Amino acid sequence: MKPKPKSKSEKTRFQLLHQYYNYTGFYSFVGNAVKKALPYIIIVVAGIYIVNKYFSINDALIHLTETLPAYGVLAFFFASETLLGIIPPEIFIAWSGKMPSPWFYLSFLAVLSYVGGLISYWLGVAITKIPRIHNYMQLKMETQLKNSKKWGGFLIIVGALLPLPFSISCIAAGIIRFPFKNVILYGSLRLVRFFIYGLIIFNAL
Repeated sequence: MKPKPKSKSEKTRFQLLHQYYNYTGFYSFVGNAVKKALPYIIIVVAGIYIVNKYFSINDALIHLTETLPAYGVLAFFFASETLLGIIPPEIFIAWSGKMPSPWFYLSFLAVLSYVGGLISYWLGVAITKIPRIHNYMQLKMETQLKNSKKWGGFLIIVGALLPLPFSISCIAAGIIRFPFKNVILYGSLRLVRFFIYGLIIFNAL
């Protein structure tokens, strides 16, 4: 029996969705965001590689989790997730897997990461109150800000689910004044990521 071909209506919905994204500037928004972020990502990655070549960052972080008391590790993690969040949370998830109550500590880490991101949002808002930055954004980046506000949810979802700094996504959302209630909603996917990573890492320990 031959497989049933896709209906014309299904193809039309896909085409309409593609046309909508193209018309509203979603593709160009993502492309421009990647282009602008790429040089900074390369610099950060290169810097981490150079430092790690002479000083093992991973070993240092593992040593940190082994020597600090639990509240110290949690406080360090919270500070990291609030300020740029460039330290991989997987190290802390692995640490929680070695604790007496792994899922309790993992849940604590997930909540701290989520709350840290929400605080980062308000750091982004505070940045826009600096007169020079405020004037530059209003005069030079009016079009970019409109597109960013339109697709800010995509920015938060990517930061929450993918191995990218969630804090930076939230700071960017604060800078473009993306609605905070939407940051709360989309950012909650961060909790899902920790749960999935916990299942993977705990089974591997």
